[in-house]
Amino acid sequence: MSTEPATAEKPWPVGLLSSKIRDYIDRLGTVWVEGEISQWGISGGNIYGKLKDVDGDATVSFTIWSSVRTKLPDDLKHGDRVIALIKPNYWIKGGSLTMQVFQMKHVGLGDMLERLERLRRQLASEGLFDAARKKRLPFLPHCIGLITGKDSDAEKDVIRNAQLRWPAVDFRVVHAAVQGDRTVPEVVSALKTLDADPRVDVIIVARGGGDFQNLLGFSDERVIRAAAACATPIVSAIGHEADRPLFDDVADLRASTPTDAAKRVVPDVTEELSRVQQARTRLTMRLTGFLSNETARVDAIRSRPALSSSSWIIDARAQELTRYVARGTELIERALDHESRTTAELKAHLKALSPQRTLDRGYAIAQDPDGHVIRSAADAPAGTRFTLTLADGAIAASSEGALELGSPARG
Repeated sequence: MSTEPATAEKPWPVGLLSSKIRDYIDRLGTVWVEGEISQWGISGGNIYGKLKDVDGDATVSFTIWSSVRTKLPDDLKHGDRVIALIKPNYWIKGGSLTMQVFQMKHVGLGDMLERLERLRRQLASEGLFDAARKKRLPFLPHCIGLITGKDSDAEKDVIRNAQLRWPAVDFRVVHAAVQGDRTVPEVVSALKTLDADPRVDVIIVARGGGDFQNLLGFSDERVIRAAAACATPIVSAIGHEADRPLFDDVADLRASTPTDAAKRVVPDVTEELSRVQQARTRLTMRLTGFLSNETARVDAIRSRPALSSSSWIIDARAQELTRYVARGTELIERALDHESRTTAELKAHLKALSPQRTLDRGYAIAQDPDGHVIRSAADAPAGTRFTLTLADGAIAASSEGALELGSPARG
């Protein structure tokens, strides 16, 4: 076999390249691999299939010759998760690479549980399962998003039981594979579709239970993270009481069965009407009791003397007013009498001091033409005219001069 490098001037023949590829692959020997059977067919006693990576998109073809087939478990089938002892085999004539299987068996339950538990702890440490992030379900959803297998019993159970409880409830159903290699991408796509629909108030993911391997798709990290990213509340109804895929932990509510999911998402119209009637009855009783108590209180207040007859207020106030008027009259009369006596006394004093009193005793007041009182004879020399004011009038007079005391006066 040529060991010279291939060049444009001296290219390798196809057979040489194929031989080198076969020799290189043969040196790999046998290896144990783990994957999921995504294709399984029998032809001429041999089995031809494909093995898919459980976490990625890689796929390889495998062949189980009839001589090996008899040594493998009889229950191997499409969708099973297995480990296989294989040897890569490059077929020069067809230019294809296939894996020859020497042994194949189911992945041990303990191994899968251990992997799931590690993933559970990782996601829990990120807070995806925290109770604080759980969203409350709406009391009465108008539209329910349903992810389930096409024409499945789970779909019929959810819709039938929901509409029996509340006939007006609406559904938007998105069908997806609920087991096998299409489960993860289809469920993730359905979750995103329903979460983006503003009409959908809650999402139910339902299937009719199944064995541990059939539910592995609902423990896939991609599905869990898609559910955690949803803003719409999610109800998990994908297993029975004994099953516990990781999807149950990330969902906002876990229902044991699709029927249980319908009952927990949709209220029973009969029960709600009964509660409304009970509430109305209690409210009526409370209101009637309150009104009865208040009516009794008003009657008790009205029966008091103060309110039983309004005339007593007028009568009582009339008597008081009469007393006050009489007392006021008495006080006024006393005050007037006292002031009258005081006035008389002052009048008497005034009269005693009045010049008129002097005039009444026979005296007169002489005043010159200017009105000044003549107090001395020197103030009225002879010929001075003056006025004499008497008790009951005044007379004009003239002076003839001063007289000696004791001489008769002449006007």
